[in-house]
Amino acid sequence: MKYITALREGERINEIYLCKSKQSALTKAGKAYDNVILQDKTGTIDAKIWDPGSVGIDEFDAMDYVAVTGDITCYQGSLQMSIKRARKAKEGEYAPKDYLPATDKDVEQMYAELLGYIDSVKNTYLNRLLHRFFDDGDFAKRFKGHSAAKSVHHGFVGGLLEHTVSVTRNCSYFAENYPFLNRDLLLSAAMFHDVGKLKELSDFPENDYTDAGQLLGHIMIGAEWVGENIRRIDGFPKVLENELKHCILSHHGELEYGSPKKPALVEALALSFADNLDAKMETMRELLCNVADNNLAWQGYNRLLESNIRKTSR
Repeated sequence: MKYITALREGERINEIYLCKSKQSALTKAGKAYDNVILQDKTGTIDAKIWDPGSVGIDEFDAMDYVAVTGDITCYQGSLQMSIKRARKAKEGEYAPKDYLPATDKDVEQMYAELLGYIDSVKNTYLNRLLHRFFDDGDFAKRFKGHSAAKSVHHGFVGGLLEHTVSVTRNCSYFAENYPFLNRDLLLSAAMFHDVGKLKELSDFPENDYTDAGQLLGHIMIGAEWVGENIRRIDGFPKVLENELKHCILSHHGELEYGSPKKPALVEALALSFADNLDAKMETMRELLCNVADNNLAWQGYNRLLESNIRKTSR
């Protein structure tokens, strides 16, 4: 299979890709064409069908696996495919794993590490709450396979788990380095901070915002979900409930970044730093992973990092 990251200008491609999206549009002259986004596990490419009604262009929709013949061109500095022929691929012609970006880390090992952190939480109420979520088989299956974002960072199968483990590791270090932190509260908040992503984003291959995701967002969804389960644990202290939910609600750190509250507890502040650190490190890794070590060219402005970036010299 010719993966998208291996495509080069001037090639003619005969391959099967996942159609991430498909939209009809009009040129400035009023001629109809289709905007298509094709995807495999290495990334996406913008594609055009300039004559949708022509012979050889069969019907297909978003989320279909599509066999395409097309020419790779370059438009405004980015590769683009001009699709000449297209048909919906048949089952057996493709392996779904080739089309879903996935973590390169061991999922079961990461989940076991997360369970180890849960067992280290000494507070009885927080420990029970964590086990209510992470011991559930259906929850565990979805958590292991979900992404942490539609794009930006950890937007791949296993991304939510990888991000959560990394943030929890950061928080564990913070708790060791700053002993005045409430370790049980901080680690619990770390493991719960993005749990709302399971309801904010649909499962792969769609990995797109749900209705609840658009209307509420993962921060509100997560705080409500945790609160619902707290109410099923007799005697759960109200003060502890509010502190845990505050950490979830404020973990983006700033109101303009989507948090309903700014951190008012030291654990909430530590969590926001841990989350921001991992998000930015992964963003930088994803941006530079396909840049050669000897390529010190500036890669352009990144919105999340608010800076033009390049690779470090070796």
